Formats: sequence, structure tokens, C-alpha cells
Amino acid sequence: MPRRLLTEFGMGTSLRRQDYTQAACRAVENALWRNSINLAELFGKEKTDMRITVDLGVQQPERVDVAQVAAVFPYGAVTVNAVKGGLDVPRPEGDGLPTVMATVAISVALEGI
Repeated sequence: MPRRLLTEFGMGTSLRRQDYTQAACRAVENALWRNSINLAELFGKEKTDMRITVDLGVQQPERVDVAQVAAVFPYGAVTVNAVKGGLDVPRPEGDGLPTVMATVAISVALEGI
């Protein structure tokens, strides 16, 4: 069973297009781009050995292309779980459609440590 070693959190938005996938990808990038942890190498493993789980919250999880979210990661075996969460923020100006906010928790695990 893989042992979880790291959890990162992020938030992303789609300001005007109500694009849940874009908001989710931005949340993943937000979590990833603020760290530079060489976790796999620390344990003598390859980056491809990492088991990455993305728990993603948006108000309409069925509108998220989970394959596109997984593609943000350059390596590792990625699983994306989209659930109801995040936030749709009303915008009274313009067309009145909401700003979409996505939240993510990214967990990284390795086998055999």
C-alpha cells in the first residue's frame, strides 16, 4: 500500500467563462507552483513512481474534464476525484453568470517506503 508523504492545497478560478475544468487546472497549478519538493528522489524512487491523488471541489463536478486536470502533472500516476464543493460566486454585473472557484487537495504517495 502506498504511503502518503505530502499534501498540498490550491485554489483556482474561472472569472467569466464558467469553465470548471479551467478553474480546476488553475487550482492544481496554484498548489504545484509554490513548491519544489524532490520527494521521489529523496526516497530513491523515480518521479514516475509517485501516486498522485487530486481531490477537487467545484459546484458542478460533472462539468470537469478530469483527464485534462490529470494532464497538468508531468509525471506520476494521477487519479482525479471531482466532488461537489468549491464556490460559484454571483456576479450581478454583465450577464450575471457566476465566477467559478475550485479547490484542490493534492496527495503524493510512494510504494515500498
